[in-house]
Amino acid sequence: MLSGKLKLAILCTSLVAGPALAGVTPDQAARLGKELTPTGAEMAGNADGSIPPWNPKGPPIPADFVPGSDDYKDPYKGEKPLFTIDNTNWQQYADNLTEGTKAIMAKLGPDGFRLNVYPSKRDFVYPDWVVANTIKNATGASMTEDGQKLVGNLPGVPFPIPQSGMEVMWNHMIRYQEDYSADYDVYYVSSDGKPILSTTGFITNVYTIFKEQYRDKEVGDTPWVMLRINYNAPARRAGEILLVHEPGADYTQGKGRSAWQYLTGQRRVRLAPAVSFDTPNPGVAGTSTYDDSYIYNGSLERFNWTLLGKQEMFIPNGDYDFIFQTAITDMLGPKMLDPEKIRWEKHRVWVVEANLKEGMRHLYRKRRYYIDEDTWHAMTNENYDGRDKLWRVQYAYGANLYDVKSYFAAPYGAYDLLQGIYNLNGKPIPGKYRNGVTQDDKYFTPKGMSRSGVR
Repeated sequence: MLSGKLKLAILCTSLVAGPALAGVTPDQAARLGKELTPTGAEMAGNADGSIPPWNPKGPPIPADFVPGSDDYKDPYKGEKPLFTIDNTNWQQYADNLTEGTKAIMAKLGPDGFRLNVYPSKRDFVYPDWVVANTIKNATGASMTEDGQKLVGNLPGVPFPIPQSGMEVMWNHMIRYQEDYSADYDVYYVSSDGKPILSTTGFITNVYTIFKEQYRDKEVGDTPWVMLRINYNAPARRAGEILLVHEPGADYTQGKGRSAWQYLTGQRRVRLAPAVSFDTPNPGVAGTSTYDDSYIYNGSLERFNWTLLGKQEMFIPNGDYDFIFQTAITDMLGPKMLDPEKIRWEKHRVWVVEANLKEGMRHLYRKRRYYIDEDTWHAMTNENYDGRDKLWRVQYAYGANLYDVKSYFAAPYGAYDLLQGIYNLNGKPIPGKYRNGVTQDDKYFTPKGMSRSGVR
């Protein structure tokens, strides 16, 4: 069920929630930097003050943060939760809880899942050049090819004043990111509470479209990201390599994602077209799909996307200790991630629903996404199976990288309501996160994979 507030939002957006493919008018774009932030969020706080106005100054820099260390400290370390939501009191907060959050709460009870809610922060600030490009995109960027391709889009937020669900999803899919590398462990926890290591890896990400030489050019065929993962554990996967080039503007036939795998048993690099859509992701032992990664990624072609409006929701945010300071093994509870390790805040989010197109195949029949208005990151979603039963609920855990003006929300996890298992992927090992990469462009090519493969 949708709340009354969200139903009202649907009515308010019904005129723009259809398949509009062009940018907004100059008069609409003039709202940016006035009642809207330069990248499209509402400038003001909400009526009761539980969501503050946008803070263009950014967060305070913690006194114990060492510049250049990439060891991020919590700038709001001393804050205490305002209140806690669990299955004994959730009804009074129901309008601000996703269906997935309520479902997990009902199943696990207060000992397994609860929300410690902290004061909300809206202090993410983009680099000036991203803002400048975003303002140009408001009137210049558009979708073609049934939403599978962008034209007129400069590196930045393509649709700061979105008119459709697909535009919101594009904002998430090619969001601004800083290059980074990290060593990380992935676990899933079985229904009997046993944590099982599914991956130890080294990941490198180069966000090509945001490189200086591309910043004033239409994205076109330039990749959004070149991602490489070298797998080190478990033993059966040690030595494997995955390389993905994700497009920045074009998923039409013959374009889209390019992926390659190096498998130690075959000792060669091969194309990997199955690294997409609902193929079970071996990185989490098949407990999520490839397009579950980072809440959603990849082509939009298999679903119809509907913009349901905007709503105030409790989502994870500002989870510095969770991401950078805590070992993953110290946060794995028997039923769910340790609730004391997670900071929740109330934010305005765009709500987008995806329904499987007739004739298309996917494990999920329906999905619903909640995208933060300030960062354009999808922070939680719900996935329904072919019987329309709520199946998997996902959360991303993010933090504002205050020294480089980037938002990091690569750690994400899913809870399986049907099997009673959960996973956590993408969380760096403490001390093993680094902004930027040291590898050259050859490292992100199939030949580069082959040269470094195990022989």
